[in-house]
Amino acid sequence: MKENYDAELMILVNEKHGHALEELYDRYIKLVYGFVMKFCNGNEEKTKEIIQLVFLRLWTTNSQYDPAQGSFVNWLLTITRNICIDYHRKEKRHTQHYQEEHEEIADFANVIEQRVNTNDIEMAKNKLPTAQRKLIDLLYWKGYSLSEIAKLEQEPLGTIKSRLHQALKGLRKHLELEDIK
Repeated sequence: MKENYDAELMILVNEKHGHALEELYDRYIKLVYGFVMKFCNGNEEKTKEIIQLVFLRLWTTNSQYDPAQGSFVNWLLTITRNICIDYHRKEKRHTQHYQEEHEEIADFANVIEQRVNTNDIEMAKNKLPTAQRKLIDLLYWKGYSLSEIAKLEQEPLGTIKSRLHQALKGLRKHLELEDIK
């Protein structure tokens, strides 16, 4: 009986009846919360984020639950597990990308230290656009992180990263031109 009722609720959810999703949420939030909390090793913020993703998926993807294939609880926990794994993979990729980016910045800084003196750097930096010069100063000379700079400048982090990439490219180009002379 309960399985049939869950199946009926999912039909209503697919028809965008909000009360059906609310009822499924009320009925299964403790189970999903416990599962996700264990998966996230007790990290409350990640748990909340993943729970939102689980119920958002139920609402937005026209998910098809078939009682003949198994219990609703197992179906819901499979969806939850998959979202947990996807979240973990995405987080891992993001962390890896962030580390690679910082290694690239550190490598470039080491190259600069080895190849040029402060005057050459200052001359090359002065050839950059104002926004790029300001970014270089904030990041390297004043010690701000990229996310702090994004908040200061009230710009998306992606814009700041792109600007940094362009600034480093410009510095490299100007410094190489100085070496040729």
